[in-house]
Amino acid sequence: MSSAQPGGGRFRAYIQFVAAVLYFFLARSLARHGAEGLASDQWFPLVEQAMLVFLLLMGYAGMGFVLDRELHPISAQGLPRRPGWPTEAGLGLAVGWALTAVCVLPLVAGGGIAILLSTQPSAWGWLLADFAFFALAALAEEIALRGYGFQRFAHAVGPLGAALGFAAFYAIVQALLPGSSRASVAVSVALSLLLSTAYLRSRALWLSWGLNFGWKASRALVFGLAVSGVNNHSPVVQGDPMGPFWLTGGGYGLDNSWVTFFVLFAALPVLFRITRDLNFRYNAPLIVPGGIPVDLDAAARSQHESATRPAEPATPSLVQIFPATAPPTAAPENQPPDSAIESH
Repeated sequence: MSSAQPGGGRFRAYIQFVAAVLYFFLARSLARHGAEGLASDQWFPLVEQAMLVFLLLMGYAGMGFVLDRELHPISAQGLPRRPGWPTEAGLGLAVGWALTAVCVLPLVAGGGIAILLSTQPSAWGWLLADFAFFALAALAEEIALRGYGFQRFAHAVGPLGAALGFAAFYAIVQALLPGSSRASVAVSVALSLLLSTAYLRSRALWLSWGLNFGWKASRALVFGLAVSGVNNHSPVVQGDPMGPFWLTGGGYGLDNSWVTFFVLFAALPVLFRITRDLNFRYNAPLIVPGGIPVDLDAAARSQHESATRPAEPATPSLVQIFPATAPPTAAPENQPPDSAIESH
């Protein structure tokens, strides 16, 4: 990502994680009170989610910019505008839809779904509003649970510890909803692990956002099933599942079904399989060059030229010729030397 890597020790990262969690609850409260004063009851859910997304993005961006000196804090949260991000979101959407289909098939075989369709023109307009609601709700969850806070917690305890910790946190939040049970808590843990895996494999929220959005919107808008106990999301399709409680989840929906729990856990190796390229692209270790910089191209070019250049004749060695001098001749034995002749 095009941002500075956050530094600091583990204790500092843990304190930032706690601050991020506290800010999430503050932002949710501000979004709820703000939507109450701006929107009617019909538009309240959509306005609330839009305000929550805005508050989370700006709040966590401010934390990243001030505390970690991130140059592009929104991208650093997991929303980089990198090549192929719509494809990642589409892949997640397809996986979420497939999970819903796998969970609905045994439900249809075990009892069936009584579906009531509405043909009123106004219902289709509200269907688009509900579509936007699920898109914003899934994005808010991913920013809060896989964004800045998750990253700082992963810096403190490691990726696996962060995935398990946020799975427990998400399960606790879901357990506070009316109608929750042990099955819904188990489904929350499995879903959170699946979404965290999607983020860790791609190092972005596009895949996990698409998966979360597809998983929830397809159940509510296509099959008309309840989502976490709420069954009035779709104005066009209303579904009433029939069958044993462990299969249908009752009025709480598939979030309370043990079949869903096993399907989500079985999807983990499938997710690993389909994200191999993303994992290699964004999780491969960065090779940092070391030692003395060497121009390999220049060295190879020099070696090639020296091997293909014709050999030059060897330069002859210099030979120095000294002048020839006659060796001194010895005087006859009975002839006196020159000095003796000159003295006479």
